[in-house]
Amino acid sequence: MKDNKLLAGLIGLLMVFSYFIVPAEGAEQSIKEDVPFIIEGKKVRLHYTLTVDGNIIDSSKGREPMEVRVGTRQVIPGFENAIKDMKVGEKKSFEVSPEEGYGLEDPKAIHEISRDKLPPDLKPEPGMTLYAKDKNGLPMPIRIMEVKKDMVVLNFNHPLAGKTLKFEVEIIEILMAQKPVSKEQKENVKK
Repeated sequence: MKDNKLLAGLIGLLMVFSYFIVPAEGAEQSIKEDVPFIIEGKKVRLHYTLTVDGNIIDSSKGREPMEVRVGTRQVIPGFENAIKDMKVGEKKSFEVSPEEGYGLEDPKAIHEISRDKLPPDLKPEPGMTLYAKDKNGLPMPIRIMEVKKDMVVLNFNHPLAGKTLKFEVEIIEILMAQKPVSKEQKENVKK
């Protein structure tokens, strides 16, 4: 009888704790889930190396893995399409065409401007990269193509436009969104 009361008390205590242990909304766990491959909406942690024309342009090796939520346009379309259906631990090499990457070189994105529109202390040289802000306030690289006596030719195309991109990717983990917290669970937390 005493053991039954003790057992009932422990069960009751566990039930009370279960009402107060409510995950934060939108919290994610880094557990392997029942969907072991990447699908639309999943957040993925991965390592990558980007090579262009035989040169390594960028790599996450030696840094924290990159996190990407698939289907939210955080990365170029060709990259996102290539990692779909990959699994944790899987490694893959793939190429992304300019059309699925940063687009083709647009001749309309090359402009000639007066040198006096540049900062006065700047000594422009071909190949130099300047930075301006785009319409969203994000930094936008602008390459100097040619320097003339009174003019400078600027290329507003993305530096990787027209390039075939080669990636090596390793999927580290697929993050699973917590189940949404019910209104009842939120109310119990407030009590």
